[in-house]
Amino acid sequence: MSAVHATAPVRAPRRAPAPTPAPPRPRLRVVRAPAHARTRVPFVLTCIGALASALLGALLLNTSMAQGEYDRYELQTRLAQSAQAQQEMRTRLEQLSAPAALAAAAAELGMVPSTTGGYLRLADGVVLGNPAPAGAR
Repeated sequence: MSAVHATAPVRAPRRAPAPTPAPPRPRLRVVRAPAHARTRVPFVLTCIGALASALLGALLLNTSMAQGEYDRYELQTRLAQSAQAQQEMRTRLEQLSAPAALAAAAAELGMVPSTTGGYLRLADGVVLGNPAPAGAR
């Protein structure tokens, strides 16, 4: 029996059945829902906020500059008034320090001109010249 098994015919391996052609794809198919597009609202709000803040900044800067211009005009006016008052005082001082005005003011106070002069030397306190009182002529 063992000899019978040894002479037994060898069977050829089985072939896989021939592949059948795939059925044609249907024309319609299921697709996924589209992904939600990002909204543009935050970007638009950011742009509007930047524009509004720029306009507000420009308005505040313009208002501040206008106020500064009013202050500058007021100070310039006060400076001109002070310069005019200073000029008037200088003119009045020159009028009062004129020799004729000084003589009139001295006479009004009761002063008389001195005809003799005397000098005092401060180093030793000596009186030089021939001084006489002004009222004793």
